[in-house]
Amino acid sequence: MSRKPLNDGFEYPDLEVGEHEDVAVGLPGIYHSMEPAIRQLGLTRTAKLLTSINQKDGFDCMSCAWPDPDNRKALEFCENGAKAVTWEATPVTVASSFWAENSISDLLSKSEYWLGMQGRLVEPVYKAAGSEHYVPVSWEKAFSLVAEKLRGLDSPNEAAFYTSGRTANETAFVYQLFVRAFGTNNLPDCSNMCHESTGTALGETIGIGKSTIAYDDFEHTDLVIIMGQNPGTNHPRMLTALEDAKRNGTSIVSVNPLPEAGLMRYKNPQTVRGILGKGTTLTDQFLQIRSGGDMALLQALSKRVLDAEAANPGTVLDHEFLANYTDGLEELKAHLAKLDEAEVLAATGLDAAEIDELASRYIAADRVIITWAMGLTQQKKAVDTLKELINLLLLRGNIGKPGAGASPIRGHSNVQGDRTMGVWEQMSDTFLDALEKEFGFAPPREHGTDALQAIEALQRGAIKVWVSMGGNLVGAISDTAAAEAAMRGTEMTVQVSTKLNRSHAVVGDEALILPTLGRTEVDLQATGPQFMSVEDSVCAVHATHGRVPPVAPSLLSEISIVTRLAAAVLGDSVPIDWAGFERDYDVIREHISRVVPGFENFNADVRRKGGFVLPNGPRDSRTFATATGKARITVNHLEPLERPEGRLILQTLRSHDQFNTTIYSLNDRYRGIKNGRDVIFVNPDDLAELGLHDGQRVDIFSEWKNDTDRVLRNYRVVSYPTAKGCAAAYFPEANVLIPLASAADRSNTPVSKAVVVRLEPVAR
Repeated sequence: MSRKPLNDGFEYPDLEVGEHEDVAVGLPGIYHSMEPAIRQLGLTRTAKLLTSINQKDGFDCMSCAWPDPDNRKALEFCENGAKAVTWEATPVTVASSFWAENSISDLLSKSEYWLGMQGRLVEPVYKAAGSEHYVPVSWEKAFSLVAEKLRGLDSPNEAAFYTSGRTANETAFVYQLFVRAFGTNNLPDCSNMCHESTGTALGETIGIGKSTIAYDDFEHTDLVIIMGQNPGTNHPRMLTALEDAKRNGTSIVSVNPLPEAGLMRYKNPQTVRGILGKGTTLTDQFLQIRSGGDMALLQALSKRVLDAEAANPGTVLDHEFLANYTDGLEELKAHLAKLDEAEVLAATGLDAAEIDELASRYIAADRVIITWAMGLTQQKKAVDTLKELINLLLLRGNIGKPGAGASPIRGHSNVQGDRTMGVWEQMSDTFLDALEKEFGFAPPREHGTDALQAIEALQRGAIKVWVSMGGNLVGAISDTAAAEAAMRGTEMTVQVSTKLNRSHAVVGDEALILPTLGRTEVDLQATGPQFMSVEDSVCAVHATHGRVPPVAPSLLSEISIVTRLAAAVLGDSVPIDWAGFERDYDVIREHISRVVPGFENFNADVRRKGGFVLPNGPRDSRTFATATGKARITVNHLEPLERPEGRLILQTLRSHDQFNTTIYSLNDRYRGIKNGRDVIFVNPDDLAELGLHDGQRVDIFSEWKNDTDRVLRNYRVVSYPTAKGCAAAYFPEANVLIPLASAADRSNTPVSKAVVVRLEPVAR
């Protein structure tokens, strides 16, 4: 079946391609943070918001989940944080006349950038069956329409309730409570598409799917290994922590297919050296790995560690730690003894000397942190790759001591907290038992659908109503055309949003958009101003307080929307005081304190300056909630990614002016791209082999087994120093190339970092 590419009609005639940069931030970072903020928000609103972001009595930045230091600077934000605030806190609003002037077809013809730039949504709107237009409706009417549709389903499992990681803890808890009281565990969320592989691998090996470090561990480590991660764009405040570590004598190794500016040199805009000087060189060793080669590298490193121990018994491995806290070492030794070095070098694209150097650095370091993001989690063998990462850490006891550990870096600001609060299709019986005891109803026990399974259920007609708490699923998920076709088959779609995105144009027979407060805005309820809370990448929980009045009086908070919807759908069928939740968020936190471990004194702890840190067995006491009660050293079988002749391995990535599917501008400053997104980055040697040249226009075809090709039309080739045999294109546009069936083993995460593509010149 033919598929229409997502980017049809989204052309960028003013695209410019220049030189990529090798240094991040500095004066340009200040300019690109402040100029749009002051221009769009005004000086007073900018000052109030940007001096409150990430402060102990302010609001949490929505652009990433990087943790906050105890000693925070007066301006504790980064360039992309400032852009996120500017994007959300804009005074521009979508007028009621917009909906009559713009049909669904009109919205479909627009880019994500155009949609997001229309301003804040301020009134509920409804698209009736057979209509091409949304029309404004009252809140009461909106809730009534959704309630009628949900109550009319044959089974609660005919609905799915998606969640974005931007949602705060209190909203996430009430949302999952409503969904389970309704009778389903269909709670797909954005974790399914990013760090699900992390949760699966770490849960099995160390008993918790979270980071095992604290923020301060970066000050005490000897070596940081950064894998599949671009902090300069995706979580720029991490650069300050890396700079501090570097000045304390830490070595930094970067493993990535692209040489990213933020991994090379950092000009801290809050220091004289960062403004007037050359900044700080961060990376001591850069391993430009071939996409999909990380598992082979990690196995090769562990083998070198074991070989060094065999050559000098008792001097390399942490024998006491291994004996007391782990199992599986002998099996790993036997397995890695047969590792094929030639296969490793082919899979990684590295020289043996490069791997030897990193192994020597690892063995010489007493305390090591390995940190990663979606470059590792979105591979076919992602779970096994991360198990190998844990193997390497365990061999030298690099878990549960200061300055050492596993450090997954989350994207959405509260994606980790949402999972802690119960937003998961597979929550444990222990959690469900606590929910039943607290609220007096029997939650469903059958596992629900994750994000990819939900799309497949939509395709079968098994899910008829789609409710989304934030996010932009059809923009974020793989196989865009298939996902959009599936979503159009629903009876109703419901989106809780602050701004327009692609998902508002890809709708069922009926559709509603419910506008909500942003994190920057004061949330005033019957008992007074309310606050929420979030959990960052290192399990720290803290409050977030809105700082400016809502952009419109008609807006409701996420809590108000969920509780009013729950009351409309469920009535008195469950003994839950939804209205009480809305009046006073402390009531929600009291319930959480009796359901979620680690939150026993939630209301008191979250009011402490800086909040509190959740217990973490591996980090705090070297205790591991695994099947054996020990950390599991595992045997994983290497399956190198094959690159057919004449093909490239494509990965998707963000531009610098982007947060997930939200596009702040059409520029990617560090990679030299301006006024466009229709580009593919290719190594110059590969261009020569393929008979292509820089600037040429190509169609990008992905190849998946015997399936029909998926295609992106008319993309400009950019000669770029990617790893040989590898290419890169922007997310979400390139999602159209990734089949739904191409998912990571066991975690079911889309394989966005290993797409086999061929490039065909566009006929002139």
